[in-house]
Amino acid sequence: MPLIIPIKDLRNTAEISNLAHKEQEPIFITKNGYSDLVVMSSELYDRFAGINRIDQAIYESEQELLNGAEAVDAHIAFAELEKKHFG
Repeated sequence: MPLIIPIKDLRNTAEISNLAHKEQEPIFITKNGYSDLVVMSSELYDRFAGINRIDQAIYESEQELLNGAEAVDAHIAFAELEKKHFG
């Protein structure tokens, strides 16, 4: 279940910090009944950012294929990487 708190509760910074670290979920802050901000622990942010980088790389790869790039067999690609980095 999403964590939702009103903006006035941001005064309790230590409590919000503890909640963010304990729950490891985004905390949605509302203002006048509408979603306004999202607060999360730095660990959770790092996870989200990592997922976003992976998603972005996949998207870019798909776009390259759509624009005519030639796909490379995974076995060949890994063999080349292994040779390059491990001799």
